[in-house]
Amino acid sequence: MPFWAKAIKVGFANINAKAEEIENKPAFREAFRQRRCLVPVDNFFEWQKTASGKQPYAIALKGGGLLALAGLWETCRSPAGERVRSFATITTAPNELCARLHNRMPGILRPQSWPAWLGEEPADEPHLKALLAPYPADGMICWPVSARVGNVRNNDSSLIEPVVAA
Repeated sequence: MPFWAKAIKVGFANINAKAEEIENKPAFREAFRQRRCLVPVDNFFEWQKTASGKQPYAIALKGGGLLALAGLWETCRSPAGERVRSFATITTAPNELCARLHNRMPGILRPQSWPAWLGEEPADEPHLKALLAPYPADGMICWPVSARVGNVRNNDSSLIEPVVAA
């Protein structure tokens, strides 16, 4: 949710930021310059369109481990004066693995790029944008999972168990 937003619902339209335009888009411009973060996840989901609907897939690193998604954060005040903290993940063009499922993927940062992304080391805008290249497909795996992942009320470890694709 941008710091200048007057309504919390503005944040719902800004959960993802396209890497190609973050330095120019008003909702993300200042956060890209000053409020970058890492979003740790062990996998993420993408949905593939099929003849019978959409099939969700979990995507992770080969061998497991945490992924650090490139993110932006903001703090603003709600109309009631409450502090609202929010973040958006940055998306980029897909690698070959993700392209089979969707036309975007999260920007995944390698550990050696974390200090520059977090502002602990000097980095100009072109360098930061270069960090948002698609993660190599040969370092990732994907598998079909239950459509239960599409409902926020479901929150258990079975959501990442493999299923037979529809």
